[in-house]
Amino acid sequence: MEKKKTRGARDRRKSPPLLERVNRNAAGIDCGSAEHYVAVPPDRDPMRVRSFRTFTTDLHHLADWLVACGITTVALEATGVFWIPIYDILHERGLEVLLVNARHFRNVAGRKSDVSDAEWLQELHSVGLLRGSFRPAAEITTLRAYLRHRDTLVQSASTMVNRMQKALVQMNLHLHVVIADITGTTGLRILRDIVRGVTEPAVLAKHRDTRCRASEADIAAALTGYYRPEHVFALRQHLESFDTYQAQMQACDTEVEVLLKALTAAKPSTTPPEPRPGAVRKARRNEPRFEVRLPLYQLAGVDLTGIDGIGPYSALRLLSEIGTDMTRWPTERHFTSWLTLAPRNRISGGRLLGSTTAPSANRAAAILRMASVAVGKTQTALGAFYRRLAYRVGKPKAVTATARKLAVLVYRHLKGEIAYHDIGAAAYEARQRERSVKALTRRARNLGFALVDTATGEVLGGVS
Repeated sequence: MEKKKTRGARDRRKSPPLLERVNRNAAGIDCGSAEHYVAVPPDRDPMRVRSFRTFTTDLHHLADWLVACGITTVALEATGVFWIPIYDILHERGLEVLLVNARHFRNVAGRKSDVSDAEWLQELHSVGLLRGSFRPAAEITTLRAYLRHRDTLVQSASTMVNRMQKALVQMNLHLHVVIADITGTTGLRILRDIVRGVTEPAVLAKHRDTRCRASEADIAAALTGYYRPEHVFALRQHLESFDTYQAQMQACDTEVEVLLKALTAAKPSTTPPEPRPGAVRKARRNEPRFEVRLPLYQLAGVDLTGIDGIGPYSALRLLSEIGTDMTRWPTERHFTSWLTLAPRNRISGGRLLGSTTAPSANRAAAILRMASVAVGKTQTALGAFYRRLAYRVGKPKAVTATARKLAVLVYRHLKGEIAYHDIGAAAYEARQRERSVKALTRRARNLGFALVDTATGEVLGGVS
């Protein structure tokens, strides 16, 4: 007599999957510093999970194995910078590569090894539960690499400035009190003389530039201190490092200029529209000295510098982060959400628990936030918007809201939907006043009252 199988003894492998396989040719790769673990569907290879070293030859073997297994799409874990070489190689082979944020799939109990991570990546990707991170086109990625490296050089040079100032204070030389910038014309002349061995305050004060507000006597008083040899030595090395970073920034600017010419060589030679009066400002010290606005206009097809608060260099950095193809985001809401400038609503039981923006290190959002702070000091509609919100909800929230407005304007500009024209702070405030009067009139009518213009005696609204 045949024994009936119990429920627990049934073959679980024959049970149908809970989710439909939408990507049957999907693979998953768990990236590491020394090895990459790759998982393919069980029916493609008897050994469905393999490990490959991170050497270039092994990465090409990895790509060959995926192609032999009939893989067309790969989910790649974004771990540090280890994913970049394998991403480029797989992309060159014609495979669709999804760069996945590790936070989106790691919260599963019991999956703590590299092999299980690769299998879990492959499983989630096969059922369509993974979303790829944004990565711009190859040429924009190259531009982004140059500009990010340039930002690193600017930060390093700034660190050297702080250390030079520390060395001066240790010698009781308060040069930063009498001049605005110790790396300006007057400051650098004085610093170079100090590291050469000149310690006479009156002699050092002779380097005062005519534009300096402080007198020679004040500068000499500030430079009277204790020129200890160990601190002068530290000052000399910090100054040499500062000069090195400045030279490297100039070399980086040359590479960026050459790249921009190559990117715009096939573009139609067009001239950007004339900037508004007062919109053109002198390039700041840490900005490139070559012409940025013209190649930027040819690359994007629109003039992003026409938006208040966004200068040529800020527009160049922004385009290097987001690219020029706005079809990657279906709507402007998707774009602002990716920038983490949109509120993140937390709803439970039908109630809104909070709507703060998510913390993020998005570089494009940081550029827009800095632009919003700058535009808050202008007599423009966006400046009036920033000041109105800063008065109501505080400056941090006003910065985020203004940055979101700038992001929407950038999105619409690059899609060719609008051409931004500033209406001015006065027109914006008049419009806000009109809206406030309408709201108060409606509220008074609902309460059985009426508003009266004290200047003209006109009744603005009320019950009949």
